[in-house]
Amino acid sequence: MTIIPEHYQPALGLYETQKAIGLIKNIFQVKLCAALRLKRVTAPLFVDPATGLNDDLNGVERPVSFDVPAVGKDAQVVHSLAKWKRLALKNYDFFVGKGLVADMNAIRRDEELDNLHSIYVDQWDWEKVIDESTRNEATLKDTVERIVSAICGTLDELKWQFSDLSTELCRQVFFIKSQELEDLYPDKTPKEREQLIVKEHKTVFIQQIGGKLKSGKPHDGRAPDYDDWELNGDLLFWHEPLQCALEISSMGIRVDPESLDRQLTLAGCEERRKLPFHQMLLQGELPLTIGGGIGQSRLCMLLLGKAHVGEVQASLWDEETQRLCKEAGIVLL
Repeated sequence: MTIIPEHYQPALGLYETQKAIGLIKNIFQVKLCAALRLKRVTAPLFVDPATGLNDDLNGVERPVSFDVPAVGKDAQVVHSLAKWKRLALKNYDFFVGKGLVADMNAIRRDEELDNLHSIYVDQWDWEKVIDESTRNEATLKDTVERIVSAICGTLDELKWQFSDLSTELCRQVFFIKSQELEDLYPDKTPKEREQLIVKEHKTVFIQQIGGKLKSGKPHDGRAPDYDDWELNGDLLFWHEPLQCALEISSMGIRVDPESLDRQLTLAGCEERRKLPFHQMLLQGELPLTIGGGIGQSRLCMLLLGKAHVGEVQASLWDEETQRLCKEAGIVLL
């Protein structure tokens, strides 16, 4: 459902918006690479489904598939690069403390469309090699704080060039575990809990997503074969134009053989043990890593104070969304 904020007026026109989007993508990538010691690499748009490299997301989304007559196989458009990145770190001989970042473009055909969601997804997908001594919560929190610093630093440079922007972000991250959040608001849905905690603290990282809570349900779905559900989370900012929590990143320390074994059993995904990628993981042949995705359009929307993701990316929208936005003077690209 599309929401039209009362008295909404974009701070930048179409031409300035395009210029600002380019600046955000350039400035933030430089800051992110410096903060996390990353190197940009080229990434695939599609993968062979038989490898097990595609990301299952919540386990219900259907990948876009097509046949490739020239190679005699089917291909799947990636949902994200969560698994591919870890294999790339091994193949490209990255060592501990170094990582990669790639532009990821995906099609999520089953996405429900609203102000924040599109069937087209663009994000910075990053992954970094760690070791056993840094595979812990302290590393996760430090990484989150570095990403937030890069985001806020990008906003500072952006506002220097576009004085009409009034976006304000909180640099102090409030960390809370998903069970603590459920205990705090036991009668609310997960999304309602997010809304309440982010409205209060402005910049929030919700930890431990994927496993069942005391209520019997997880805070949100997570595939069992990339994040360790005990060492992951979502980064959210308060988005003033829509008066809502805006998720910018999902990230975490990745599964090791023990956590993968446990989570495949919990998720009822035993058949994945036979896939090449999962075999490598279970046998300890891949490096220990931390990684995540940072939404490019989401970040542009946040920093530019836009009310609809269609103002910062070109996609397809239903007729009702197009009508409402047109009547409100919101230009969808």
